[in-house]
Amino acid sequence: MRSSDFDLFIIGGGVNGCGIARDAAGRGLSVCLAERNDLASATSSASTKLFHGGLRYLEYFEFRLVRDALIERETLLRAMPHIAWPMRFVLPYHPDMRFDSETPTSRLLTRILPGMKGRRPAWLIRLGLFLYDSLGRRQILPGTKRLDLADSPEGQPLQDRFRLAFEYSDCWVEDSRLVVLNARDAAERGARIMVRTEVTSARRMKDHWLIEMVDKDSGQTHSATADMLVNAAGPWAAETVTATIGQGASARLRHVRGSHIVVERLYDHDKCYFLQGSDGRIVFAIPYETDFTLIGTTDVDHADMGERPHCTDEERDYLLAFVNRYFDRQLGAGDVVWTYSGVRPLYDDGAQTAAAATRDYVIEADTDGALLINIFGGKITTYRKLAEHALDKIAAHRPDIAPGWTAGVALPGGDFPVDGFDSQVEALRQRYPFLDIGWARRLARAYGTDAFTLLGDARNAGDLGRDFGARLTQREVDWLVEKEWAREADDILWRRSKLGLRFDAAMVARLSDYMDRQTRRSAAE
Repeated sequence: MRSSDFDLFIIGGGVNGCGIARDAAGRGLSVCLAERNDLASATSSASTKLFHGGLRYLEYFEFRLVRDALIERETLLRAMPHIAWPMRFVLPYHPDMRFDSETPTSRLLTRILPGMKGRRPAWLIRLGLFLYDSLGRRQILPGTKRLDLADSPEGQPLQDRFRLAFEYSDCWVEDSRLVVLNARDAAERGARIMVRTEVTSARRMKDHWLIEMVDKDSGQTHSATADMLVNAAGPWAAETVTATIGQGASARLRHVRGSHIVVERLYDHDKCYFLQGSDGRIVFAIPYETDFTLIGTTDVDHADMGERPHCTDEERDYLLAFVNRYFDRQLGAGDVVWTYSGVRPLYDDGAQTAAAATRDYVIEADTDGALLINIFGGKITTYRKLAEHALDKIAAHRPDIAPGWTAGVALPGGDFPVDGFDSQVEALRQRYPFLDIGWARRLARAYGTDAFTLLGDARNAGDLGRDFGARLTQREVDWLVEKEWAREADDILWRRSKLGLRFDAAMVARLSDYMDRQTRRSAAE
């Protein structure tokens, strides 16, 4: 008989924690995960929503990092075609494009061609894109091509001074849904997922861990034991080591705030713009939620993790000025309909200054007694590989566990071909004729094949219960509460979806009232 409640306990319900929970549960381990807020409540819901290989990391000669991310990009596309899809990126070129810092490439170019004075020539961009196309053994995504902007849809919204662009491939992902679907799959494989549950202490008791927790809704405390502990607290990972686990900090994390703004749709096509500023930094302008454009991100040190990240006026104005140097339509503060910010934990080993190196992850295994694994850094694109590497360290102590399995295994709702999304939408509309195209596409994007289970035997919209606005029905809300751990209106409106962009205060109040009543009813039962 196992003496501990669980084989593995995970602190943190972001993409790394939920990815590890899914992998571990699928290998036969008993798993418990605790998240003190909502799933994906911090960094994992505040990204720029891209799966990418890190095109600019090539300037630091980080070829392995880029190659591994490019290979993983296509692995992930196959596993989640409902929440991730290919996207074409348009990189407008102008002769004054510059490197943003001292990089190995810029230093080499300066030695060879001193007259360039930090400029980034077109041939060098084309070479980088050739490598980007080639390193990852690309199978799904189309390659780079040259664009004449003078007479093309891509050039239409841009200022006339831009005549040439390069177009290449990367991918979009619904980041917070990625986290929730990993948690769902973990739960379906036996893991216990606890939200709004804060771990107040984790103590090593020779051969196991004693974890103390508090339920933030009820205030009740409880405990659990586990043979192994994973610290996947994201930006709070170092703080968790010292304050919660009570050990000396073993890693340095640099906290960087990335802020984004959302405006009404800037252009009519479905491609993203990769823009470089006079300071050498880059900003993306991305089609967003059908009617909007997402612009980001900034890169500002965020020293105090006790301060909730938010987009400052200075960051907003920086992003506006950035895109105003490219687009004909000039934006002002009044055009911003929403902002969001997240803090990225960048691992710093003190050995390198290259930004590329800090965006990889480090997994530390403490074997002085019951196993402790600390996760530092990481990014959306490499979350699955990070989970595999964490399980490799666990396997060194538990050689009886099953081998890795997640590559190519679909997340819930993702069991259809990469190019099969439109067929899913059409099948939904045939089964449920009351769905208009926008409604069907939203459901297919959020739930994939699970949309059929959610809608069930509904014959008309009325069968789905109350409509809270923007086609968010009672049946969908109940699904999100019962199967996806939603507890508050914001969990649904800003993480399980982005319907908050279409809700007014009265609509939010009605949804909150309904969810509060459902929570009280469940507690009474």
